[in-house]
Amino acid sequence: MPELVVGRIVRPHGLRGEVVVEVRTDDPETRFQPGTEYRTKGGQLKGAPLKAVTVRWHQGRPMIGFEGHSDRNASELLRGVVLSVEIDEEELVAEEDEVHDTLLIGLTVVDREAGEIGTVARVDHGAAYETLVVKRKGQTPALIPFVADMVVEVDVEAGTISVDLPPGLLEL
Repeated sequence: MPELVVGRIVRPHGLRGEVVVEVRTDDPETRFQPGTEYRTKGGQLKGAPLKAVTVRWHQGRPMIGFEGHSDRNASELLRGVVLSVEIDEEELVAEEDEVHDTLLIGLTVVDREAGEIGTVARVDHGAAYETLVVKRKGQTPALIPFVADMVVEVDVEAGTISVDLPPGLLEL
């Protein structure tokens, strides 16, 4: 089953083991519920699953208490952990002019002028727009804003993302 990244644990909050989660989903009210079990990557958990016991909202972010992490010291181990959930194939279907993040991973990014740039390693979510993190051979990853001015076409079937980048963007 495919996985959908829904958030990243930012830091502990308070003394009872709750953590602040940075939202990386367009449906946070559904994805962050008590009883939800998350797959994990990063941090010190070594991929161990986490089950939400409590979820409350504070300043637009979910504060989650996880089973087995009932104090600040235990929740400190969760800092930086990426949370994902299993989803059905049907959930990957997006509206017209939308592409699900999961489908972008591994696609080849091709610029009209520069040719092949590399492959999408991940999609970072920012306040204004998403950013494609593109792995390049022998170079640092390229950060390409996923905006209509730069992304010409996404062809999931062909495995490519066509872009038209401004001069100098790849040197940043």
